[in-house]
Amino acid sequence: MKIAIGSDHVGFELKPIIIEYIKGLGHDIEDLGTYSNERTDYPKFSKKVAEEVASGNFDRGILICGTGVGISIAANKVEGIRAVVCSEPYSAKLSKEHNNTNVLAFGSRVVGSELAKMIVKSWLDTEFEGGRHEKRVQMIEEIIC
Repeated sequence: MKIAIGSDHVGFELKPIIIEYIKGLGHDIEDLGTYSNERTDYPKFSKKVAEEVASGNFDRGILICGTGVGISIAANKVEGIRAVVCSEPYSAKLSKEHNNTNVLAFGSRVVGSELAKMIVKSWLDTEFEGGRHEKRVQMIEEIIC
């Protein structure tokens, strides 16, 4: 699987831990920034990751900020993105099974590195169930404001 990852300055320290973890799982991952802990604005990196996933250049995206909330909201502004913010593995798993999420977000101020790894693994190991959920995902995609 090819994964794009991005963060703001608050998520910067957790990001390399997650990158190495994902590489260890056998996936390809590309860091789309930020590249320092200098204060920056999360929407820039959220947009970059989301656009790359929406265009098909990456299979999935991961975003990290302080809470995961702002960065996921920004990602969801990109057409074709279904971003979810998760603080535990169960929601990550169900978000993929039922909602076919393609971007996962979490907060470095909310989860530690070991919990973040569990969340990531649960999400990456899960496939979309389709079936009864396909209609709902299609309905979500049709919402254009």
